[in-house]
Amino acid sequence: LTEAADKGAKEYSGGMRRRLDLASSMILRPDVLFLDEPTTGLDPRGRGEVWDAVRALVADGTTVLLTTQYLDEADRLASHITVIDRGRAIADDTPDALKNRVGGDRIEVVAADAGDLDAVASAVDRVAGGGLVVTDSATRRVHAQVADRVAALTEVARSLQDDGIAVEDIGLRRPSL
Repeated sequence: LTEAADKGAKEYSGGMRRRLDLASSMILRPDVLFLDEPTTGLDPRGRGEVWDAVRALVADGTTVLLTTQYLDEADRLASHITVIDRGRAIADDTPDALKNRVGGDRIEVVAADAGDLDAVASAVDRVAGGGLVVTDSATRRVHAQVADRVAALTEVARSLQDDGIAVEDIGLRRPSL
C-alpha cells in the first residue's frame, strides 16, 4: 500500500482495501483476530502476502479464526478446521486428520503409451489391497489408494520395469482437502 499512501481509501482497488482492512486489524496485535475470507479477490501474490501476515500473527501468539472458501488456504494455514455445509458443521479436526478420513495416500502412474494402461492398472491392482483402481484413458493415468506407500511404489515401479513398460510419471499423492 506504500505506493498508494497519498490516495484516499475510496480510490483503492478491492484488493488494496482488503490489505488495508487486514493491516488495520493487526495494528494492536489482538489476542484473537476474526478474518472473514481475507483473500477473496486477491491475486496470487496478494494471497501469499496475507498468508505470510497471518502466519506471523500466529507465531506472535494471536489466535486467528478464519473463514475461507479456499480449502488449500485452510490446509496451509490452519491447525484446526471446521467444515460447514448449509449452516451445519460436518467435519471438525486437524487438516491431516480430515485428509486421512477421505483416504490415505494413493499411488499414481501416468503411462507413456495409452496401449499400456491395462498392464499399468494390473500392476497397481496388485498393491491396492482389493481397493478401487481408477483408470483414466484420456490422461493415461491410473491410481489407487495404498496402505504401505513405500512398498507400493517400489513394487509397482519394479513390476513395470520388469515388464518393459515406460511411464511418464509415477508417484505417491496425499489427499487434499
